[in-house]
Amino acid sequence: MPSFLKFLLPLLLAATPAAAQEPTLNSGDTAWLLTSAALVLLMTIPGLGLFYGGMVRKKNVLATLAQSLAATALVSVLWMLVGYSLAFKTNPNPTLNQFIGDLSYLFLQPLKVGSLTGTIPESVFMLFQMTFAIITPALIAGAFADRMKFSAFLWFTGLWLIFVYCPIAHMVWGGGILFSLGALDYAGGSVVHLNAGTAALVTCLVMGKRIGYGRENMSPHNLVLSVVGAALLWVGWFGFNAGSALSAGFNAGMAAVATQIACAAAALSWMLAEWAISKKPSVLGMISGAVSGLVAITPASGFVDPVGALIIGVTAGVVCYVAAVWMKRALGYDDSLDAWGVHGVGGALGAILTGAFASSAVNPAGKGWINDGNFGQMLVQFYDVGITFVYCGVVTFIILKAVDMLIGLRVSPEVEVEGLDINLHGETVHD
Repeated sequence: MPSFLKFLLPLLLAATPAAAQEPTLNSGDTAWLLTSAALVLLMTIPGLGLFYGGMVRKKNVLATLAQSLAATALVSVLWMLVGYSLAFKTNPNPTLNQFIGDLSYLFLQPLKVGSLTGTIPESVFMLFQMTFAIITPALIAGAFADRMKFSAFLWFTGLWLIFVYCPIAHMVWGGGILFSLGALDYAGGSVVHLNAGTAALVTCLVMGKRIGYGRENMSPHNLVLSVVGAALLWVGWFGFNAGSALSAGFNAGMAAVATQIACAAAALSWMLAEWAISKKPSVLGMISGAVSGLVAITPASGFVDPVGALIIGVTAGVVCYVAAVWMKRALGYDDSLDAWGVHGVGGALGAILTGAFASSAVNPAGKGWINDGNFGQMLVQFYDVGITFVYCGVVTFIILKAVDMLIGLRVSPEVEVEGLDINLHGETVHD
């Protein structure tokens, strides 16, 4: 989310009659945000689908791709019906507004052709935020790959969007409690990545390990697909981060620079850490490192200079490698595709380091500890991480238990062993 949302919020929610000058449409900003929305959508379909699809076993690749496709369709409709209103509109009850918006934009009925958010059509802003809402629950699927019912996935995704994603988005970006505290989250470190990663951790703990985990070979069936998917994520992330400036200007440019530097640095640091410990630099490690750098720089991208981006990227590669490989092995949980290790840990790390390296010289809305001597921002970032983790963890657990009681979360052992593709979708992948 843009660093200067605090200045745009009155326009986003309802322009006041006392405003000295009405905002005017900027075609350049509008064109950039439309492009950014397309880039972020590209991150889910086909980017995330291919990234995850290549890492599962061959018998489950179509089921994994189906989750990304279904999340895109379901969340798009729910965002239009109620999600945008709950996340970005002001609740008339001041207490409730700390946590959730209202239903004033139900079915997007008040959205007019000429409505503006700053210098862009509100319709474009709504679409841009829709793509963020799409990818977040799709990321969670990496934790329970190979074992969740498709029907359970649909129910979980819909409920999680409404009861977890929308409240967290409102708290951080829509005028809620974390927004009021001054939490810095430029493009979704806590709203998207920590949120999805926390849900991923809870889900894999609730569902338990895959049959044969730790005994059978569960290596990726096609890393070529995963490399292509990671490349699409890398490219699409410029829309994710630079698009969050909501304008085609200096801030978007610096966010793009920070994104590229952090991604490259994390790919290298993960590769070198793995090379030193395991004696070989794996392709899976390199693409996982690149994604961890993208995750960690997301909250910081519009606030840090290139040096800050480099430090965040190097740190993310090493920390996420330890979390995804060694911590998972030591604690014994089955996070199938490392959604917690990369997105949860990387999102939390990036949010905290944003408080350290944010620079008012880059963005006046972000004053950090190291460059500006504002240690208080570090405390706010810890609040951001803590509230997101606790709220998401508790509500995700409740949703999972409710879905399990109603229809069951997990496929039968026979279906899991034979494969989800043929049993859930009646299709298989051929060589």
